[in-house]
Amino acid sequence: MTQDIQTKSTAPSLNEQELHDALDVALERASTRGASSAEAVASTGEGLSVNVRMGETETIEHHRDKGLVVTVYDGHRSGSASTSDYRREAVIAAVDAAISIAELTEEDSANGLPDADRLATEFPDLDLYHPMELSVDDATADAIRCEDAARAVDSRIVNSEGAGMSMDRGIDVFGNSLGFRGISRRTRYSLSCAVIGKTDQGMQRDYWYHTTRHRGDLDSSEEIGRRAGERTARRLDARRVSTAKVPVLFEAPVASSLLSHLIGAISGGALYRNASFLIDHVGKLIFPQFVRIHEAPLLPRAMGSASFDNEGVATYARDIVSDGVLRGYVLGSYSARRLELETTGNSGGVHNLIIESGEHDFAGLLADMNRGLLVTELAGFGVNTVTGDYSRGASGFWVENGEIAYPVEEITIAGNLKEMFKGLVAVGSDVDLRGNYRTGSILIDHMTVAGE
Repeated sequence: MTQDIQTKSTAPSLNEQELHDALDVALERASTRGASSAEAVASTGEGLSVNVRMGETETIEHHRDKGLVVTVYDGHRSGSASTSDYRREAVIAAVDAAISIAELTEEDSANGLPDADRLATEFPDLDLYHPMELSVDDATADAIRCEDAARAVDSRIVNSEGAGMSMDRGIDVFGNSLGFRGISRRTRYSLSCAVIGKTDQGMQRDYWYHTTRHRGDLDSSEEIGRRAGERTARRLDARRVSTAKVPVLFEAPVASSLLSHLIGAISGGALYRNASFLIDHVGKLIFPQFVRIHEAPLLPRAMGSASFDNEGVATYARDIVSDGVLRGYVLGSYSARRLELETTGNSGGVHNLIIESGEHDFAGLLADMNRGLLVTELAGFGVNTVTGDYSRGASGFWVENGEIAYPVEEITIAGNLKEMFKGLVAVGSDVDLRGNYRTGSILIDHMTVAGE
């Protein structure tokens, strides 16, 4: 167990000017050394994390870090280096190291900064930065209340993996030799809890958490703990089921994994390596016609919001799938050049990916499914992005007559992502807003459920 003697903390202001100064030195040195172009990002961040278990404090951690990453281009050669030291001589040494690396690399015609006309010129306030005092005492009290609420749900909850409260804030300053300078400021507050239940048939565990940009938006400690306890209790006395081909409903927190597989298959790296089952699918129907999946990068306080991507290219709202048809790929400048296309402002990934919900809530989806499997947890990584073959361990609940009948475990669900996407029946209104992918529960018409 680690302890920290500091029990009251008002975090010192992050030194934003230090980031600008380091960036100026890096870009100036790259130009002096003859680099044809350069880009760099300077970052600083700090945070507090408190973890408790069975009502006792286990760990208290403060962290503070900073770093600079610089990339230089010598024509179509590139080299990168980093440092955590912002002193002028250290930044210069990092740039010199990057130049030395660039001199040794092979040319790649796709290397280089993005086109200047694609760089962001507008920087709206996305309401992502809300630094607030969080004392160790307050964080500990929140975590203990959360765990207490979880343990009080059911007498069969006999143990705990603990509860944790954390706060992080950070600033990134990105710039390049084209004159671009962009600042990203963000905070994140999170509270989580996991508990263990036990009966004569064995033990089960489950958890719940909430994450927000503003501390005041966090669900109460009691609410998060209650949900963790209820989710654990409902899994007790789980069974196995016989192998069958049935409808499968992915609960919203795990349904986002289906969107992540889609994005992985239409991302530039997979496409130019010919490692995707969706190569040459733009303009083709890959979902039922009611499906719309889109990016909304400028949502206030959202986890994936950003006005520019990792290379300074402006983000913009766009449909990735509409009327079930794939409308575009997910590309940064490098992968776009490899594919002879244009960047989509997605260097570093998508920003607030949303699949539009239908009219049914969670109970309505269960009624639609009637009989099948509700998946609440996935395990393993049995997804082949080249073929689309999908096979993952799962646990959840068996559904009969539109209602949850009993918990199930030690099963495998299998199918092919192409068929699963086309077999999407409905998206629920129970949207999970905690992450970068926003989706309700997703009902697939059928998959193979392998059990006994």
